[in-house]
Amino acid sequence: MTTPLLSLQGLTKEYPGVVANSDVTFDIGEGEVHALLGENGAGKSTLVKMIYGLVRPNAGTMRWRGEAYEPHAPAQARASGVAMVFQHFSLFDAMDVAENVALGMDNPPPIRELAAKITEVSNNYGLPLDPDRMVGDLSAGERQRVEIIRCLLQDPQLLIMDEPTSVLTPQEVDILFRTLRQLRAEGKSILYISHKLEEIRALCENATVLRLGKVVGKADPRQESARSLAEMMVGQVLHQPSREAAAPGKTLLEVTNLSLPPQSAFGTSLKEINITVRAGEILGIGGVAGNGQDELLGALSGEMRSAREAVRMAGEPVGHIGPTARRALGLLCAPEERLGHAAAPDMSLSENALLTGAYRERLVKRGFVNWGKTRKFAERVIETFDVRTPGAHVAARALSGGNLQKFVIGREIMQRPSVLVVNQPTWGVDASAAAAIRQALLDLAAAGAAVVVISQDLDEILEVADSFAALNAGRLSAPRPVQGLTMDQIGLLLGGAEGDSDAAA
Repeated sequence: MTTPLLSLQGLTKEYPGVVANSDVTFDIGEGEVHALLGENGAGKSTLVKMIYGLVRPNAGTMRWRGEAYEPHAPAQARASGVAMVFQHFSLFDAMDVAENVALGMDNPPPIRELAAKITEVSNNYGLPLDPDRMVGDLSAGERQRVEIIRCLLQDPQLLIMDEPTSVLTPQEVDILFRTLRQLRAEGKSILYISHKLEEIRALCENATVLRLGKVVGKADPRQESARSLAEMMVGQVLHQPSREAAAPGKTLLEVTNLSLPPQSAFGTSLKEINITVRAGEILGIGGVAGNGQDELLGALSGEMRSAREAVRMAGEPVGHIGPTARRALGLLCAPEERLGHAAAPDMSLSENALLTGAYRERLVKRGFVNWGKTRKFAERVIETFDVRTPGAHVAARALSGGNLQKFVIGREIMQRPSVLVVNQPTWGVDASAAAAIRQALLDLAAAGAAVVVISQDLDEILEVADSFAALNAGRLSAPRPVQGLTMDQIGLLLGGAEGDSDAAA
């Protein structure tokens, strides 16, 4: 038997009222791509933080090539040969690629030497980067390249990747997988966390499954179906979203020739956007990250004001009014950035429930907050959407990304909007939670709401939407019925070739 690269034995981590990991044991071999699977709140993030030196275990041991491994900080982990690409990028828009890479290194070389090294390594691994480009001008896929190259410059033996494809196009995913397979061929190991189970099946040769902090199974993903892996994660049969067909009702959301300049130096301008969504209808809007999704949600939510007649709700002009007034009328939105935009990190879940639910849930009377009613509203969201947390008193930042996503989406849906706009509704959530969120969106539409789903997950759009439109460089294509739409046609639409897709139809 060869000595594993990394061996975990009985790792346990407890927080007040929560056991994040309990007696976790598994090995990662040299040159192995090992998947770490589990639903939101299963303990994946805590576990990799212990491996990377961000968190200390309460019990258990780790061994690196047979020797004791006890990193007290990420710098020690990196010195041993462990690198990590986080789900949320830690880059500065106003700095160039080389400067951002230097900030993430313990002992960076002179910037000119580093720039040459970035060019060499990025080309060698099929992830070409210009070290002089401003990060604010990069696509989401290019930003991830910066994070990966920053890790590869440290010559790691184990690369930990947390949800690496959540903001990538299919083409960018293919490029990333070629790079990861090249790393494996060089003898490097990868610990891969993802809720996209088909990717796990294509890339990984072993998988460890966590549930409620414990190891509940191990598998060869290549011998399993995506469904069987999902059911192993949740411990029960997975139900697929379903919807009863119904005729759409009256127009509830209408956008006419909406054009807005970018709100920042690195934003995207909106150009003559036209949208019509009727009661009972779900419009899916797809697009590669950075093509105006955030700006479109801001224009619909009221965070970005427009011409009075540019946005109408049930026939009434609302383009000139702000988010609070639009919420009062029933137009609710859930943005992509859950921590900092959709939720205030240091506020409790009760306080975050108050932030958007004050009017529609009648949580404030004569200027005074009814905290008992506010707490009960937050608890209803937690229970209905299976948010894994000790209670409504917990700060938003303490939740895993997927659990916070469930809370944010649930908070808006439970306010019974007549129009709901969501951006990336199932970003970073497990298969079971994604199915539950999609079912909730379908149920909301079935109850007579108009729903706009902005998503980079094309499978998600095809599953829930009645019609599809593509956002490219701030322009929105004409909507098409989802039924009969092929991936080739969608790809052309995403690239802005609407006329070509007409010919292909």
